[in-house]
Amino acid sequence: MVSVRLENITKLFDNVLAVDRVSLEIEKGEFFFLLGPSGCGKTTLLRLIAGFYHSESGRILFDDRDMTQVPPNERNTGMVFQNYALWPHMTVRQNVEYGLNMRKVPADDRRARVNQALEMVQMEAYDQRSSNQLSGGQQQRVALARALVVEPDVVLLDEPLSNLDARLRLEMREQIQRLHQNIGITMIYVTHDQKEALAMANRMAVMRGGQVMQVGTPRDLYNQPSNRFVADFIGEINLIPGVVADIGDLVRIETPLGTLQGRTRYADLQKGDHVNCAIRPEALEFLEGEPGDGENVVSGQIRHVVYLGDLEQYIVDLVDGTQVKLVEHNALSQKANPGDGVRIRFSPSSVMVLSDREKA
Repeated sequence: MVSVRLENITKLFDNVLAVDRVSLEIEKGEFFFLLGPSGCGKTTLLRLIAGFYHSESGRILFDDRDMTQVPPNERNTGMVFQNYALWPHMTVRQNVEYGLNMRKVPADDRRARVNQALEMVQMEAYDQRSSNQLSGGQQQRVALARALVVEPDVVLLDEPLSNLDARLRLEMREQIQRLHQNIGITMIYVTHDQKEALAMANRMAVMRGGQVMQVGTPRDLYNQPSNRFVADFIGEINLIPGVVADIGDLVRIETPLGTLQGRTRYADLQKGDHVNCAIRPEALEFLEGEPGDGENVVSGQIRHVVYLGDLEQYIVDLVDGTQVKLVEHNALSQKANPGDGVRIRFSPSSVMVLSDREKA
């Protein structure tokens, strides 16, 4: 178990800048996620850590050991690939044993370690089957066992659940989390699935265009995004543009809908700055039976209603033409119908004021 530190890492493919001066610190035993859309550089960064690629600049350190020029087979990492990469002509046991054979581990030790790894992923009963006799979830467990059996310092997982159906993904999430809790090893996990990252990560880095946009816990990134891109990528968000009118304990924003109040993380926000008021759908609520305008109250008309069992979504056209989404959890009855005029309220504490001066 080691810490992993990236210092100003840059990677080019021909003239394409895949990773742009990335610096990160991943703690010992941490379950760390690299999250972002396709092409953001997250898998390239993982392969740089594994040693499959070499960077144009910067350093990669495991604890205080500089691994930048160390070949992959000497880094003591375990890799779990998106397509599992199991040998089809080998049994489950032979696939898991492969890395130990390459390391010339003695037979008795090899047997014991394979048994332990298969037991960890609950695949000991399948050890004589070939990989093409296994389901996708079972293959993924074997790939995990193969990564863990070599007793790596770091486990690297490249979108390991993307080929599984929704139910299997949930089961494997829990399996991987339990494994991490039990063995406490440093894990770095690449995904584009926001819910996966929110549910599993200790901390995560959101990437875009080869750069890290923000690093933090799932709760921090969801509740305190640093810019519009992070707010929009981590969950759903409603954005209402405006201009800063006053700054105090709360920020007052003049918008086409009237004056709104919210909170901000920017110490250098100034009057006159163009901003976006970012509000999560679950923070909006219908205002019923109360006269007057009140604080952070806007009017609109229901465009569409979607019932999803555990929640109900309302798409609302506000009076200035802005469209927002409101979510009701555990809705026992429908609150409004398409065409209904409604008033919506949201607390100032739920409004994140995002500056347009930040890179979007």
